[in-house]
Amino acid sequence: MKKLKGKIALITGGNSGIGHAAAQELKANGAEVIITGRRKEAVEKAALELGVTGLIADQSSLLDIDGLAKEVIEKFGKIDILLINAGVMKFATIELMPETIFDEVMNVNFKGAYFTLSKFIPGLNESASVILLSSTSAHISPPQASVYAASKAALNAVMKIAAVELAPRKIRVNAVSPGPVATEIMNKIGLNQTLEDHMISTIPLARFGQPAEVAKLVAFLASDDAAFITGAEYLIDGGQCI
Repeated sequence: MKKLKGKIALITGGNSGIGHAAAQELKANGAEVIITGRRKEAVEKAALELGVTGLIADQSSLLDIDGLAKEVIEKFGKIDILLINAGVMKFATIELMPETIFDEVMNVNFKGAYFTLSKFIPGLNESASVILLSSTSAHISPPQASVYAASKAALNAVMKIAAVELAPRKIRVNAVSPGPVATEIMNKIGLNQTLEDHMISTIPLARFGQPAEVAKLVAFLASDDAAFITGAEYLIDGGQCI
C-alpha cells in the first residue's frame, strides 16, 4: 500500500546520503518527489537515478531559497511533505574555530534551514508534514563539534516553536536525529579505522545506521500514520544517547 500516493514532497540535499535514501523511500510510497542540492551534476545524476525532479539551490543562500520556493509553488503548487535535510559538518576546537567555518556551518545548517522553512510555509498544504534533519550531536557534546552541535540544537528549538505556530493549519513539524550513519559525509570528515572504532564504541548496538533506516522513519512521519505527532524529536542512533 502506497501511503503517500498523491503527495508532493520536497527534500533539500536530496542528491546523496540520507536525503537520497529518503527520496527513494518517499517515491516508493507513492509521493511525487523533488530533490535539491547545490552541485548541478550530482543533483541531475541523482534525479535521473531516482526518477524524481531535481532543482539546483544552495541552502546557504537566501536568494536561492526564495527562488526555490517560488519555482516549486509555480510548477507543482503547494507541497505536502518538506524534509529539510541539507547540512554540512566541519570540526575544530572552540579555541581554534575559524569564523569562516562557523559561518559556513551556521549558514547551511541553521540559517538556511530556518529560512527554507520560513519561505515554504505559505506553500504548505493543510495537514502537511515538515521534518527537520537534526543530529544526536545536539545531545552528546562531541569534542570539536561545537558549532555543528549548536546548529542542530538551535534547529530543535525552532522545530518545537514551528509545531505550535503551524498547528492551527494542522501542519505537523518534527525532527529526526540520527547518530552516525554510513554515508559519504563520513569520508568527508576523514573517517579512518581508529575514528570508526571510537564512534562505534559509543553506540550500544555497535554499528553505524543505514540511510534506508532513517528514510523509513522519515516516511512514517510524513504519513497519516503519524497524524497525531508534532513537536517531537526522534532519535535514531542505536542507543547512542542513552
